[in-house]
Amino acid sequence: MTLVDSHLDALHTRLGHESTRWSTAKTDREREARRVTVAGIEREIQSELKFLGFGTLTPAELAMTDAELLAELAA
Repeated sequence: MTLVDSHLDALHTRLGHESTRWSTAKTDREREARRVTVAGIEREIQSELKFLGFGTLTPAELAMTDAELLAELAA
């Protein structure tokens, strides 16, 4: 795993953790704070991917599993 891969992996892991925290937030204020955090991480991932030359991916594309990605590439 390269430094780039590990950075993207860390961002995706953080996104998963923050998304879980968002879904379990108990107050409107906490939900809004988590929503802002998740949006920021998503922007950071998009920025990193653009920097690496991958262009802009949709949230659905970012959420694809390896199997889904391989099936899409094979189509």
